[in-house]
Amino acid sequence: MKIRKLEISDKKFDINLKFYFFLKYLVKANLTDNQSTSILKIYTLKSSFDITISQIIEYIDENIKKGSKKQKLLFEILDEVDCEFSLKLFIFSLKLFMIKDLLLQEAKLKNILDISKLENLDPLSLEYDKITLYSPYATRVNGALLSLIFFDKLAKKETNFISQDAEDYIKSLSKLAQELVNKGVEPNQIFMLMFSESINQSIISDSGSNYEDRIFAVLTSIGIDESSIKKIHDKDDSSTEFDFFFELDGKSYGIGAKKTLRERYKQFIKTAQMSQIDVMIEITLGVDLTKEKVLAIRNHNIFLFVSDEVYRVNNYLQEIKGVYSSKDLELSTLKKL
Repeated sequence: MKIRKLEISDKKFDINLKFYFFLKYLVKANLTDNQSTSILKIYTLKSSFDITISQIIEYIDENIKKGSKKQKLLFEILDEVDCEFSLKLFIFSLKLFMIKDLLLQEAKLKNILDISKLENLDPLSLEYDKITLYSPYATRVNGALLSLIFFDKLAKKETNFISQDAEDYIKSLSKLAQELVNKGVEPNQIFMLMFSESINQSIISDSGSNYEDRIFAVLTSIGIDESSIKKIHDKDDSSTEFDFFFELDGKSYGIGAKKTLRERYKQFIKTAQMSQIDVMIEITLGVDLTKEKVLAIRNHNIFLFVSDEVYRVNNYLQEIKGVYSSKDLELSTLKKL
């Protein structure tokens, strides 16, 4: 089966490349609301192309610091505005730039709401882990979907998704968008290139703390002195690293922390046969546990803590002595081991 050759005309490519250039440089220039509005006001006077460009240049020259990065970027943009069509493309880009932050805040909202749930969750639970796992991607995905919806509504001239005060603005934006689309501009695709870059810059790449950080937080919250917790290799088996090592009431504790155990638990078992450490603990979410794995771990006197969700739905975990729910990771429990 032969795949049809994908073709993009030079004209369509050039138009969308210029559109992206305008968006990208406007973001770099980071105009204030007042500066953006002032440029738009000049355009709304409906003067000739030459007069409009001249007035915009005059405004930039008089109101933006001479020789500044912002002024240079804006002049570079205007160097590419060479006809009535490219002026409309520039104004369309400016209008999108002005509402970018509104869409960005909306995109971040779902992630903010998800993160706010964490304070009421067990840090070692599956639900907590899922939220922190997906958190870095939630804003990006939400932003992409919001952008798609936004431009779909623009194309359909729908304005019921915004306030009454903004309706005229969106109507004019919709009209301009349709005119540019007819010329080959792809608003959603090109805007999303710029928008995704803005999203990436505005969020922390790792929104949720990793599994070890969460365990450390739990240990310190139950009363283990933060300064006493170390990460060390076992003295008798240097191939094994304890993610957490501390002493409590004259006993030494070594903890291995892995969200999933796979075959790694076998190394811990090997260490248990050689090590002089008093208490060995494995903490895991438990999603890949089997009864055979658990029995193998417990047969070597390694204590096991698993997420509460997994612990509650597996009767065999509750029946095997030395296996605990993550909610039982408390000072009193550790002292009994």
